[in-house]
Amino acid sequence: MYKTVLVADDSMFMRNLLKNLLTANGYQVIAEASDGSNAVSLYKEKIPDIVILDLMMPIMNGLDALKNILKFDPKAKVIICSSMGQKSFIIDALQIGAKDFIIKPYFNKLIPALNNLFR
Repeated sequence: MYKTVLVADDSMFMRNLLKNLLTANGYQVIAEASDGSNAVSLYKEKIPDIVILDLMMPIMNGLDALKNILKFDPKAKVIICSSMGQKSFIIDALQIGAKDFIIKPYFNKLIPALNNLFR
């Protein structure tokens, strides 16, 4: 059984790159969002097993989207995947409730991080 994923990133290139990586590793991307507000709506509609969330997105940023998703579902498994790797962003995301923080473009750490969510 495939684990389902919602990918939220304002860059279509990044969404496609992540989608290809996830699909090649046995994950099923069931929804894509280009902004934080859409990510929250799609989460509520699709209830994916995992959310991969960028921090810098229009309309609603990743931290606010993370807060809204966790308010709706405190057990949501959200991994932040961002080029904004400053320590303060990482600490904020993890304190809010993200399960992990992957710094773009170091996606070699993404699949092991996802696999660890279900051990």
